[in-house]
Amino acid sequence: MTGVGRVLVIVYAVMALAATGRSFVQIVRRFDEAPLAYTLSAVAAVVYILATLALVLADRPGWYQVAWVAIVFELTGVLVVGALSLLVPSLFGHDSVWSYFGMGYVFVPLVLPVFGIWWLRRSRQRPVAVGGEHS
Repeated sequence: MTGVGRVLVIVYAVMALAATGRSFVQIVRRFDEAPLAYTLSAVAAVVYILATLALVLADRPGWYQVAWVAIVFELTGVLVVGALSLLVPSLFGHDSVWSYFGMGYVFVPLVLPVFGIWWLRRSRQRPVAVGGEHS
């Protein structure tokens, strides 16, 4: 993995650390105040960890598909939670990683899966032809 792919993995790893730290603190200190929001932060953390691993291992059997599932799930989560946090803010109690389309993270959660999908499409593995040439 080189160039854009490496940067993408680094950003995913940073988001995994940030979301994991945030959700851990939220759950330990104030889970009873906003269980849905804090559970969503933990889900986001797991998705970022899985996406990071899947992107790193995308050249191994099955991991390319795992990356797709994780990143599409992430985009869906950001869009659904972002919309609901605007339309029904009382539902959450407090912000999660994906609230307001990731506004607390400078909208990185909204933009990151778009770049992830772009990179996965761009780096799609092509079958190896006879003689070792790519088709």
